[in-house]
Amino acid sequence: MKTAVVIGVGPLNGLGAQLGVRFAERGLRTYVAGRTQASVDAVAEHIRAQGHDAKGVVTDARDSDSIASLFNLATAGQNELTLAIYNVGNNTPGRIVDMDPKYFETSWRTCCFGGFLFAQEAVNRMSPNGGTLLFTGASASMRGRANFGAFNSSKGALRLLAQALAKECGPDGVHVGHVVIDGPIGGDKIIKGIPQYAEQVGEAGLIDLAGIVDAYEYMYDQPRRAWTFEVDVRTSIEKW
Repeated sequence: MKTAVVIGVGPLNGLGAQLGVRFAERGLRTYVAGRTQASVDAVAEHIRAQGHDAKGVVTDARDSDSIASLFNLATAGQNELTLAIYNVGNNTPGRIVDMDPKYFETSWRTCCFGGFLFAQEAVNRMSPNGGTLLFTGASASMRGRANFGAFNSSKGALRLLAQALAKECGPDGVHVGHVVIDGPIGGDKIIKGIPQYAEQVGEAGLIDLAGIVDAYEYMYDQPRRAWTFEVDVRTSIEKW
């Protein structure tokens, strides 16, 4: 059975969950991982209710044992890991000169170090036929910005890690890609979590969730002789 692992899964109307839904619909046994039992269970239950195969797994992206346990499940028995998506990393704003060192370190551990742990397990467990490893990036992956130094540096580091992996692993048949999400996502994290901001930017300023998932699916489907490392997604009115 071909399997997919998606880590960074929260509410159903969110990117991680919708990635899980899409690839389960494609026939992959999908392991949806995140920090909260209730969230991952709800997403997995939703997928199973649609007639597809999914399991929710509580996972700490920054802990090597937790990551190894996740991939043990995804590759047990006749399971064949074909897709792994690292969708972890919340925004960590703040002025660099005022920042607590632990705060900065936590941002790096969540975005970059966790990506390293995840990638190492994924690549080492992918079948001899290869597979696809995708990372979620952000505007912060591409440029530094005042008051976002921790997030910029950790997301930028993740992007370069992904690029190095793409060059190392490509010859072995593992397609490594990076998706830059340039702007706010039209999911519950913003619509319900920051309603004032969602109202301010309006529907036209929120990136369509299904459209973002399309980008991941596009990279997953690419043939070996036409691989893309990076794609960026934004609304038509985003200033970039």
